[in-house]
Amino acid sequence: MPKLKTKSGVKKRFKFTATGKVKHGVAGKRHRLISHNAKYIRQNRGTSVLADADVAHVRQWAPYGLK
Repeated sequence: MPKLKTKSGVKKRFKFTATGKVKHGVAGKRHRLISHNAKYIRQNRGTSVLADADVAHVRQWAPYGLK
């Protein structure tokens, strides 16, 4: 069997936790932040856990798990 290729964007954007969950950075934090209020900026700080519906897609794109 040939090796499966990973999507190179997944390597940069997602991390897998020890329990198998997928962490990702929050969108909307790069520019044009003056139009967002302070609560939005504060709550989207750091990383969050990906929804279960999207985890299956990310696992296909990263077949060997990107630790």
